[in-house]
Amino acid sequence: MPRYEYRCRPCGSAFELNRPMAESSAPAVCPQGHEDTVKLLSTVAVGGSATAPAPKGGGGGGGGCCGGGCCG
Repeated sequence: MPRYEYRCRPCGSAFELNRPMAESSAPAVCPQGHEDTVKLLSTVAVGGSATAPAPKGGGGGGGGCCGGGCCG
């Protein structure tokens, strides 16, 4: 279930709620009970590599347990 971040306007506290995407825009009540809250925009960090490393030893690859590099 997605997690959304909100900020309470009266007390300034930030808090998170896990809720279905269909309810992401529904009003949220802060932990102190205030109803005047706003949903914050969140950024998503994505790491990783877009390319696969070349097989060691110049082998032709071929899948296997590790891309054919060690299962020779």
